[in-house]
Amino acid sequence: MKSASRSLLGLLASSAAALAILGVSTSLHAADGHHTVVSADAVKWGPAPPSLPPGAQAAVLLGAPSQPGPFVLRLKLPAGFTVPPHRHTKDEFVTVIAGRFGIGSGEKLDRSAAPLPAGSFVHLPAGMAHFAWAADGEVIVQINGVGPFDVTYIDPKDDPRKH
Repeated sequence: MKSASRSLLGLLASSAAALAILGVSTSLHAADGHHTVVSADAVKWGPAPPSLPPGAQAAVLLGAPSQPGPFVLRLKLPAGFTVPPHRHTKDEFVTVIAGRFGIGSGEKLDRSAAPLPAGSFVHLPAGMAHFAWAADGEVIVQINGVGPFDVTYIDPKDDPRKH
């Protein structure tokens, strides 16, 4: 009975110590953390990065796509806007916020895929060739990823930074 009592006391002491550690860890994390809130009317649109063809607008909601770390970027694409086939060295996570967004995979532009409606999501793995277009009017997409985020066009002639 003594050994069972000691085992139970040891277990209780270990559990109390673990809970105390978790409590301290949680309160430290909560004290150090912060959150970001961007209301829809506070989104600040400006020119899109030079890696995109002219005409698009961008709004960075979190982080900086060109720097290490997580980022959230919104793109506003005018009707008829096309992003030629390209690749990224990191995964891209795209959510369609408004409009109908055409997207396909491969090294040749092919608009045969049905455009995605608002609310749709696409994961594009690092290195996968893909392309996109604004299908019917203006489109807004949100891109989440980890920077630095890059764009390499399949055909160098499509790269707007080289014009």
